[in-house]
Amino acid sequence: MTTILMVLLFILLFILPFLTIIMKSFSIGWRWPDLLPNSYGFEGWKVIFRDPSLIESIFTTIKIALMVVGLNLLLAIPAARALSIYTFHGKSLIEAFLLSPILIPGILLAMGLQFTLIRFGLADRMAGVVLVHLIPTLPYAIRIMRAGYERLGNGLREQAIVLGASPLIRFLTVSLPLLLPSIRSVMLLTFVISLGQYALTAIIGGGTVVTLPLLYYPYFSGSNEAVIAGFSIIFALLPLLFIGAAEILLRLVIRAVNRV
Repeated sequence: MTTILMVLLFILLFILPFLTIIMKSFSIGWRWPDLLPNSYGFEGWKVIFRDPSLIESIFTTIKIALMVVGLNLLLAIPAARALSIYTFHGKSLIEAFLLSPILIPGILLAMGLQFTLIRFGLADRMAGVVLVHLIPTLPYAIRIMRAGYERLGNGLREQAIVLGASPLIRFLTVSLPLLLPSIRSVMLLTFVISLGQYALTAIIGGGTVVTLPLLYYPYFSGSNEAVIAGFSIIFALLPLLFIGAAEILLRLVIRAVNRV
């Protein structure tokens, strides 16, 4: 009985809204209180694909999100390991500094960083947008990885040290397999957060770096609901594709680690 209720709840909260959006993207003149559209067509999708910047903005969005995911893993893993394993003076201060972007509005930090990025020639460039996307993503990545290291503990790592394993072998054979759930969560969360950034991208990108949210926003303020629904479907498909690709990559990593 509980399983049936969970399935029904999942359908009600996730499947049904997504099917409604799909129908909306193909609808013509669907108005309340009609249960179904009056007619169907591809007018909304034609408007979307007629935009010459669509394909470029999708590839730009994906490239930025992938670089943000990679930087988060490179920065969050050692930071989380240090915060969870070592005890040193000023640890609480460093932890508060690393997590402060969660408490401070990202737009405020972006406005301050804009002048610095202009000096270094990173404003209005993809590199600057990638760096500013670390503001809303890195604190969460550190929190997730730190929780993973705390669940891991020191026992297995100490046994590997006793057996003479090098730091690289310890990470690949002990830490990495047990940290994969946390790594998977970091990858998905940072990708989704980066995917939806509009204000930070507009401030640092200056309109030169056109991502999917920047392309989507003008249509969102319009009255064509089929176009809005079509863009929403594109936004929903990108994380799903990323999840599939990330899962394949992680399985290949596990196979490679098992051969070490």
